[in-house]
Amino acid sequence: MIPLVPRAATTSDAFNAVAEPRRRQILNYLADTERSVGDIVSRLGLEQPSVSKHLRVLRDVGLVRAKRHGRHVMYRTNPDAIRPLHEWTKTFERFWVHQLTRIKERAEGKGREPGYDR
Repeated sequence: MIPLVPRAATTSDAFNAVAEPRRRQILNYLADTERSVGDIVSRLGLEQPSVSKHLRVLRDVGLVRAKRHGRHVMYRTNPDAIRPLHEWTKTFERFWVHQLTRIKERAEGKGREPGYDR
């Protein structure tokens, strides 16, 4: 029997926070410019309470920053907090590059197995 290991809280670190697909959607949408909760709700088609909850998690782990602008709170990504995510995924880039190289070689006929014709 495999012992159950409690899952870390979504607010414990950036990796857990971005495990949720809607949070990744929000981060993608905020990548270009700062936006209000209303903008996020209308663009992504999510409910306002859900967006606010996800933004709270993203803010708690530092992935987004909030700034009051009149009556609105504007959110934007925090590139410094996203850097560790990027650096970690970059360690796996060699696998993707290797696969792309193999595909290119096969497409160009360099990877043909001996004895097989086109």
